[in-house]
Amino acid sequence: MSVPTYDQFIEPILRFLATHPDGSTASEAHEAAAITLGLSESQRQETITSGQATYKNRSGWAHDRLKRAGFSSSAKRGYWQLTDTGRAFAQANPIPLSPKQVEHLAVNFMSVKLKTASDAASLDESSETSEPIPKTDLATSSPQERLNQAILELRTSVAGDLLDNLLQASPTRFEHIVLDVLHSLGYGANRQALQQVGGSGDGGIDGVISLDALGLEKVYVQAKRWQNTVGRPDLQAFYGALAGQKAKRGVFITTSGFTAQAVDFARSVEGMVLVDGKRLVNLMLDHEVGVSSQLYKVPRLDSDYFDESLG
Repeated sequence: MSVPTYDQFIEPILRFLATHPDGSTASEAHEAAAITLGLSESQRQETITSGQATYKNRSGWAHDRLKRAGFSSSAKRGYWQLTDTGRAFAQANPIPLSPKQVEHLAVNFMSVKLKTASDAASLDESSETSEPIPKTDLATSSPQERLNQAILELRTSVAGDLLDNLLQASPTRFEHIVLDVLHSLGYGANRQALQQVGGSGDGGIDGVISLDALGLEKVYVQAKRWQNTVGRPDLQAFYGALAGQKAKRGVFITTSGFTAQAVDFARSVEGMVLVDGKRLVNLMLDHEVGVSSQLYKVPRLDSDYFDESLG
């Protein structure tokens, strides 16, 4: 018998976490769900192509759906905990959830984007080019469309996990990660050309990037692991720190976002670039900083091979 689909893991994960108000490790939640669903030893041994146990992968996606619904969170790395909303939902809905409720949680949160503060201005001039396939069209969509949908879903899920981990990192570790991202973008001849200088008395500068071997051209970095939006005064202070260094270029990076007034200020001065949480995690995904990727071979017929007119 095959492992139950991930939607069947949603209720076991929800109920287990509801009995652990202080949260639980992901591995404990995996095992609790496996016991609740009565998985056999052969089902526990089944793996996906990456080598991960199938039931752990599916319970992870079940928790992903609970997170997207706002019912759970990754309180810290590898640790799951229901939110107040999630606990209220579990209490208000006795066992078992109806098939319609499970379907709603499993399907209706595929397209949830990264959460941003209500007063954060968008830095991206273009929006997402790929729109999720409506659930009513999934069955009749082409395999290529379903593949594109799966890739989009995986990307948004990992983006959320990246942001969670960034928020849990120490300020010093976050500054180090930011410099790794900038180096992956091609800044600095080598990693040693990116210097971490954050700390007390840093004058608003957390990192310095030497663009040339002699260090004549530099980019100064401020990295803020914040949840509240960055306002105009914060950028004005950073601009003052740049002036104190006689710097021409500065990058302000945050896990949150920037107010419209802050964005306007950055655009009114020369040499200042803003990177919010959404842009940061997308850069990490595109340049594989803190993430790894898996290649799949997708077969496609080579019509030219069978064209006899080509000899």
